[in-house]
Amino acid sequence: MAPKNTQTTPSSCQNHATARKHPPERSGRPERSGRPGSFAAVLLAGAAAVLPLAAQAQSTPESSPSMYLQYGAAEHSADSWTVGVTVPWRNWRHALWGGQLSGYWDVWGARWSAPLEGRDRGTWVIGVNPTVRWRPSNGQSPWFAETGVGLSWALNRRYVTDEKEFPTRYNFATHIGVGYLFGSQGQHELVLRLEHHSNAGIKKPNPGENFLQLRYAHHF
Repeated sequence: MAPKNTQTTPSSCQNHATARKHPPERSGRPERSGRPGSFAAVLLAGAAAVLPLAAQAQSTPESSPSMYLQYGAAEHSADSWTVGVTVPWRNWRHALWGGQLSGYWDVWGARWSAPLEGRDRGTWVIGVNPTVRWRPSNGQSPWFAETGVGLSWALNRRYVTDEKEFPTRYNFATHIGVGYLFGSQGQHELVLRLEHHSNAGIKKPNPGENFLQLRYAHHF
């Protein structure tokens, strides 16, 4: 069978040459692979939304330590002066009753004084109190309530007054309190607390002591 002759006309050659010189134009739509411009815009928009929230979270009192000075008064002319620091539990936050729970370690040292046989008797005490705090309005309110249970230790002597005598140097410290945050970023706080110290009946007698305390704290 004889091979078929294919003839190429001059017009067809010109068309092929034109196609090689002028490739077909691409559509004006951007390619889907990559899309660097759109991806960068999304990143910038996300950063603009997240960074103010992160800065606000870093400035909240629950995320920063504090130092404080505290005065307490008890019955029968007993009182106490306390200095301490608080260290937040950074990864512990929970929603509760329309508010937010957070927590911190409270490490402190105090001097308790009370009259004993006509003179002032001082007892130096150190302690640590894990404390939980609740702030309403999803954690945005300046008001808060807190409670905690910890341990205390009398360094130089047992706490003894004209009215009562502690049988142990170690005791449990429990408290409840209400407070208010103020300042441009809530860096200042005032707390009114009721704190009870006793050994929970481990050794008798166990009279316990109740201090009504006022605390000023500054967050850094």
